[in-house]
Amino acid sequence: MITDASKRSFEPFSLTRLLKTSFGGGNGERVCVLIDLPNPADIKNFAFLKDESLSIQNYGYEVFYKGFQAGALEVMNWKGGELFAYKETGGSNLDMEDICFDPEGHELSLDHDIYSKYDIILVVSTFSATAPLTAKCKEFGFRGATLHGLNQIILDTGLAVDYVSVSDDSEKMRLALTQADYFEVDFEVEGSTYTLKLTTNGQEAQKSHGLCLPGNPDVANLPAGEVYFVPESVDGVFPFKYAEETIGLLHVKEGKIFKSQFVYGDYSLIKDHNERLEEDPMIGVIGELGFGTQVLPFSGRDIQDEKILGTVHIATGRDDHLGGHITPDLFKEHKNASHDDVLYAPHKTPEIRLPEVRMIKDGKTEVLIRKYKPSSFVIDTIESKQLV
Repeated sequence: MITDASKRSFEPFSLTRLLKTSFGGGNGERVCVLIDLPNPADIKNFAFLKDESLSIQNYGYEVFYKGFQAGALEVMNWKGGELFAYKETGGSNLDMEDICFDPEGHELSLDHDIYSKYDIILVVSTFSATAPLTAKCKEFGFRGATLHGLNQIILDTGLAVDYVSVSDDSEKMRLALTQADYFEVDFEVEGSTYTLKLTTNGQEAQKSHGLCLPGNPDVANLPAGEVYFVPESVDGVFPFKYAEETIGLLHVKEGKIFKSQFVYGDYSLIKDHNERLEEDPMIGVIGELGFGTQVLPFSGRDIQDEKILGTVHIATGRDDHLGGHITPDLFKEHKNASHDDVLYAPHKTPEIRLPEVRMIKDGKTEVLIRKYKPSSFVIDTIESKQLV
């Protein structure tokens, strides 16, 4: 197995190859593309294309919308291919406002004009829409994919892979980790080591694998390639990087962060976090533990980088889209009801070392990661020729 992404070759990106692999052969389904904009009315006459800061939305237009008009619809045996814009939510996985617009400037409703009338919905956005779109797909019965943070590296690598293989590798990893009793993650900061224990209590592991085939309403997160849990309980301490020069230690008890401890940097960021935790304790709920399963280059976007083998991420906030019970109504304010991944990777958190990540299952301890490198147990699992 090649574990160094710099030594791996990727096929040129193909829109139809990605869509055929992820969604299967078409049967006349209606498809559309959604983008988020600070002012969704700026989709009128495609005015948003003049704003160079909206590069993600430009990919939604150039790659997906224009790709559909240039022949991808016929190849996929799909209909439609329209583009719509909704208001930027301002946070990861926050619920979306219902109002949206089309390029003619008409005001529409996501519920009445999009979710209920399209079979496949692709969301290319600044902020992740995975949680709200997952809830809506169960209500309205469509399939879809979220591709937030899209950039050229992701297009050339994370979206240019064979998702059948990605799915197989993710399933091998899932089977190796499923029904674990708990996980321990060691962190080293400023010469001190801290451990976070995440109890899964025999829970079935889940996977994000990029396939959203006909049969069930579902939403794929692309790029994909991870195995994840919704922990039953979490205890211990883990470091958090607030900004380039600010690190705090998050103290967790019974699944909730209850305080942040200053290590170095801008103390006002620590103070603000503690005030927010006091005002709305649900902000501190740990909602996910995830492990990447792909060999990819770092893109600078968590959507791809959390899928890289050797990384681990811990998420706070809502987890209903992952099968958990933390829903937006439990938060005191709408703006707090986000799902935020905290990624630990060498390029993103070089100040935070990752000595070891362990799984305890059936009384046996298996090391999964050492110093941001997959262990031999993980490599052997993914290299195995058949599912465990």
